[in-house]
Amino acid sequence: MTDTSWSDATIDAALAEAHVPSLINALVHLTGDVSLIRGEERPASELFGDPQGGISPEHQAAIRARAVAVLRAHRDAGFPDLPAPSPKLVKEMVDFITGVELDDAYGEFLMSELKIFDEDPYRVSLDDLPESSRRDFHVLVIGAGMSGILAAIRLKEAGVSYTVVDKNAGVGGTWFENRYPGCRVDSPNHTYSYSFAPEDWPQHFSPQRVLLEYFERIATEHGIRGDIRLSTEVLEARYEDAGTWRVKVRGPDGESTLTANAIISAVGQLNRPKLPEIDGRDSFRGPAFHTAQWQAEPDLEGKRIVVIGTGASAFQTVPEIAKEAAQVTVFQRTPPWVSLRGDYHAPITQAKHWLLNQVPFYGKWYRFFMFWTTGEGLLSMVRRDPEWDGNPGEDSNGERSVSAANDQLRALLTASVERMVGDDPALFAQCVPTYPPAGKRMLIDNGHWFRALRRDNVELVTDPIARINPDGVETQSGRQVHADVIIYGTGFYASRLLFPMKLFGKDGRELREHWGDDPRAYLGIVMPGYPNLFCCYGPNTNIVVNGSIVFFSECEVRYIMGCLKLLIGGELPAMDCRRDVHDAYNERIDAGNLGMAWGSPDVRSWYKNEHGRVTQNWPFTLLEFWNQTREPNPEDFDFA
Repeated sequence: MTDTSWSDATIDAALAEAHVPSLINALVHLTGDVSLIRGEERPASELFGDPQGGISPEHQAAIRARAVAVLRAHRDAGFPDLPAPSPKLVKEMVDFITGVELDDAYGEFLMSELKIFDEDPYRVSLDDLPESSRRDFHVLVIGAGMSGILAAIRLKEAGVSYTVVDKNAGVGGTWFENRYPGCRVDSPNHTYSYSFAPEDWPQHFSPQRVLLEYFERIATEHGIRGDIRLSTEVLEARYEDAGTWRVKVRGPDGESTLTANAIISAVGQLNRPKLPEIDGRDSFRGPAFHTAQWQAEPDLEGKRIVVIGTGASAFQTVPEIAKEAAQVTVFQRTPPWVSLRGDYHAPITQAKHWLLNQVPFYGKWYRFFMFWTTGEGLLSMVRRDPEWDGNPGEDSNGERSVSAANDQLRALLTASVERMVGDDPALFAQCVPTYPPAGKRMLIDNGHWFRALRRDNVELVTDPIARINPDGVETQSGRQVHADVIIYGTGFYASRLLFPMKLFGKDGRELREHWGDDPRAYLGIVMPGYPNLFCCYGPNTNIVVNGSIVFFSECEVRYIMGCLKLLIGGELPAMDCRRDVHDAYNERIDAGNLGMAWGSPDVRSWYKNEHGRVTQNWPFTLLEFWNQTREPNPEDFDFA
């Protein structure tokens, strides 16, 4: 830490914008005064509540005044080292900032996420195993996105030989592929980063280019780029008896075969764009493309544009393209629930950057507060209450809410829509979903979407599409919507995990033929009959309301590294998940998803397959996922 920016004016300006609950805990570190967290004023970390946790303005002012004196004294003393707090005190500070007296079961989990002592709770050491054994065991990582980069870093740290392949021409996965206007992350950026590589993000929810640069830089800094083969797609992989996979790939120089002792699939769930089955789709004479396959520099100025779909990508794209188009017509099947966040497009101010980077421990506590609030904080509001009548009124179609808390969430979200478009009754009716909140993917915005819908050159249409013709779109009512460009924001083949690769297991059975559109895995990571094949972001590891997918990937890679340690340390060629363990786990997952809003039988979404089973989502707490992936239980596997 340096003193170049620690002027009195800088300190005063920064503290005026401080997140007071995080500041209070930082002051405990700086002063040792535990009375700061033992008073009557305690924050309540509610996602839709006061961002200062309900702390009174008077107490906020007192804390800021105290902080001015403490930070100036810390500067004037030459920035002395601070003693590490005891684990008992940290637990008390965790309880304070979450506003909850947490069960001891949360202790180690939250301490690991907080990283107050700079340990790396997701690193699995293989240092006690012979270097030659680690070097001779080779792992193929498929995908160089967020999870693939993470897996490569952990393999390199452990001294295990590996190769990464990716079908794209660059690293970054979804942030390399998705380049449509307005593309940005919808998890708070301070939680959407590796635990070992926090970032000084420019915005609270950063755009695609910033995220891509982050993953590109991490790959470079950790020295894994030399082990990545880009523009190389896996065609098929076949398991052989001796714990060996033979993998056929197609790269710039044609097809070749790689050999690996284990495979880590890091291809994600949402990577193969889905176009809707609409009559005449291929007859349109103008440009037509999916948002995930955005054409380089498309000329949209002054054009009549049809956007089909109102999911996440269309939601982000429409407000941007409407600025230059002559007309944008948006076709909506069902509206999304929208959580309004005033900071969704906001930059992080210089004062907030200073707090995060300069004030000891403040950044750790702020990230932790974001992690908790956007993690476990909302889960209770989307659980089903079997006694709840979620269908009041004779005119309702299906459930409108799944519990009293979910109904309260519905009221909060509906009020947000009313604030934005309530003076336009027709538009308001189009923008309020009839299904329970979290029944489908909830979107984040600061009102950008609703303001776009109110533009004179934007129209939201709910009249279903009958067909596409050379001139545009015809609706079921017979209306012709003329278009120069059609953009599909229609999602992905979510249930076709690992598609279109062909993976043949130990009995020669191809995985996707075995799964069909009903993918299942134990812990979302391993499948019976496919030894030494591991998945990141596999079946039922998608998160709806609680947490960042980066957290899930870190848990999954930790578990996979534990599996590799069992194999290499035991000089065992293969481990295969037991069928009974796998089946019992999936029964639990299915029951859990039926108890959540997204399991509502009347709701269609990409979370479900064609039979209505939720194939994507994790229905439990982050703590439960963290615990179940801490290390593999050898009794869950048959070893060869």
